[in-house]
Amino acid sequence: MISDHSGKLVIISAPSGTGKGTVINKLLKRCPDFAFSVSATTRPPRPGEVNGREYFFLTPDRFREMIANGEFLEYAEYVENYYGTPSKPVDEFIKTGKTVLLDIEVLGAKQVMAKRPEAISIFIVPPSMTELENRLRGRGTDSEEKLAARLKRAKQELQEKCHYKHEVVNDSVSRAVDEIIEILGRKD
Repeated sequence: MISDHSGKLVIISAPSGTGKGTVINKLLKRCPDFAFSVSATTRPPRPGEVNGREYFFLTPDRFREMIANGEFLEYAEYVENYYGTPSKPVDEFIKTGKTVLLDIEVLGAKQVMAKRPEAISIFIVPPSMTELENRLRGRGTDSEEKLAARLKRAKQELQEKCHYKHEVVNDSVSRAVDEIIEILGRKD
């Protein structure tokens, strides 16, 4: 646990298609004292991915060793690979006064909230399910079956928003960013 720091830990979750990544990128551009937490994974890097930028790419043995040593704020196994948030870089950012943004799904967020109750949790929601479906369809990347699965999962994830301290509707990226900055007590 960190004490006597001026930095903040911020959990941001949202269903796929809500625009969470865009909102986080705008926050990072507007607020130079914000930092983004890079996750770790055991999956192999995809073309163009760089270790330490997209993910910390670890061997399964190293990942399990870190789990045994309590070095993750949260972790999960998904499709035969591990994914997790290493504690050390997050703690280092916070000690230097940075506001650290975690882009994290709801199960991982619950783990972090349990370990770090001081974390500021924000759930980003779409203006409506119709708008979310339009955004997902607009991507043109999913089959009807995959689109239906994403919408079903989004409905399940939206049931979890009650566990978060704040809810932000992403009806406009700039407005959502302004609201998050206000939540975090920033003036700029």
